[in-house]
Amino acid sequence: MERHAPDPVNTDLAQAMGEARVCTLCTAPQLPLGPKPILQGALSAKLLIIGQAPGTKAHMSGIPWDDQSGKRLREWTGLSDEQFYDPEKVAIVPAGLCYPGAAPGGGDNPPIRQCAAIWHPRILPLLKHVRLTLLVGLYAQKLYLKDRMTLSERVRLHPEGPFLPLPHPSWRVAGWIKQNLWFETETLPRLRSRVQQALGAR
Repeated sequence: MERHAPDPVNTDLAQAMGEARVCTLCTAPQLPLGPKPILQGALSAKLLIIGQAPGTKAHMSGIPWDDQSGKRLREWTGLSDEQFYDPEKVAIVPAGLCYPGAAPGGGDNPPIRQCAAIWHPRILPLLKHVRLTLLVGLYAQKLYLKDRMTLSERVRLHPEGPFLPLPHPSWRVAGWIKQNLWFETETLPRLRSRVQQALGAR
């Protein structure tokens, strides 16, 4: 199989996204279901979502966050499906562009490490109008936040900078929310406000 690598000198976002979508640098056994990069974005996008990696349902449909975790994330942000899946408004570039397979103990494997190293420097600088980046889950946060905080500490601080960390919205988050009631009373209202501010920015 011919392997596709990024063109490091190209500065066109549409071409960069197109190259990412046909990336085949990783193959089995790294990707049990094969390469299928899933992302979205356009030059006008003002909100960027960096999550972990597509799940099995997203892999099958080719639609990012196409599962219950995505439904919960949309509820958290206050975005409708139409808004969330509008690449002119929202860019979605996960830490791993392809489904990494199921972990032996349940859940999914971590994103393949070299994926973000290859594609984020290629794509993210071209998203010049992004005003807010949601770092959803620990894998995304470890890429861009170098603090030594716990997840709870990091999320509750809700920094005012360009990054806003969130827990991963899988079914497992229910127990964490019960232990951290401030997430629904403090974090979610601020999150929705910042998302609307970002999308309304000119």
